[in-house]
Amino acid sequence: DMFQDPRGPIESFEWGRFIINGETHSMDVEGVGKDICILQGCVTSWKARKGHQLRPEMVSCVFDQGVTILVVGIGVNGALKVKKKTRNAIKDAGIGELIIEKTPKACEIYNQMIRAGKQVAFLAHGTC
Repeated sequence: DMFQDPRGPIESFEWGRFIINGETHSMDVEGVGKDICILQGCVTSWKARKGHQLRPEMVSCVFDQGVTILVVGIGVNGALKVKKKTRNAIKDAGIGELIIEKTPKACEIYNQMIRAGKQVAFLAHGTC
């Protein structure tokens, strides 16, 4: 599944490859890799993601950062499962809105939120 939006900040996404603000991040070791975090406009590697169960410690990188919305891209096929205790941890951290979508749709929502001036963070799994 392809996502394209030349206005950005996420300009395109395809399996294992994001283009964000003109920079490529992919599984071919370009940029920060295929699992990404966007926080305060900075793209970093989402190193905490291991396996396909989303645990609280995998999302704590966006806590205490003034974020009110978290968009999670759960993969092209939706392989990442978000545990109830993880949803609760996000809520307890003061992030009032959690949006969970397959990664192409999540890219679209994140861009819309950024353009609307929202305090939003993005965590995305770039493959399955």
